[in-house]
Amino acid sequence: MKKLSFLLLTILIATPAFANEYDDDYDTYYDDDNYTSEPYTAPKSNIANRDTYAGFRIHRNEHIALKYDVHGEHDKTVRSENFGFGLNIGNRLTEYVKLEFETLYTGSSKNKYETNFDYDVWSNMLNVQIYKNFGGAVEPYAGVGIGVSGLWVDIDGAIGNYSDNNFQLSFAAMAGVNFALNKYIDLNMGVRYVDYGKIKHEHATTHIDATEFYIGAAYKFGLFD
Repeated sequence: MKKLSFLLLTILIATPAFANEYDDDYDTYYDDDNYTSEPYTAPKSNIANRDTYAGFRIHRNEHIALKYDVHGEHDKTVRSENFGFGLNIGNRLTEYVKLEFETLYTGSSKNKYETNFDYDVWSNMLNVQIYKNFGGAVEPYAGVGIGVSGLWVDIDGAIGNYSDNNFQLSFAAMAGVNFALNKYIDLNMGVRYVDYGKIKHEHATTHIDATEFYIGAAYKFGLFD
């Protein structure tokens, strides 16, 4: 968590430099045939056309939870910290709305209550984000996601022995900041809560959700450049 905070502070300090470098990509010059005291700025259509992006994200799960509900007994919650990784592709539908598809994997193993809990999650989400661009380089956003996750859970020990898998409807809410290094490359970082869903065992139910911090990069391109 301290490393993420330090990274965020470093990027925020460097943001003016990002904005200046981003603005340098625009060609500003004087028209020799019609000289005036005001500079002429070339059209920015080549930048605006880069409305599609593809990239990757690395996730840090803080206290991913497996809520193990044995029917007729108290809930047992097992929390662990782990990493995940994913790929995403998206498009700026309008000046304020993005739509993206994200596929990611996460998994871990934890021993508690004299029982080993092992799980793997493959999540596929469709995210809608509302964003606002400042200075051509800084872009805070918030969004929601919905999708389907494949859940594989193995529980072996004193409170039960189960090995089950299922595909479940998943939901997510997120917020973050996107930084344009130049007209081709973006960096992004943020936090999101995701409910991956539940697996029903013979005598119990396992519910998996997580709060995830992530950092990633994306390449911007235009389908019709």
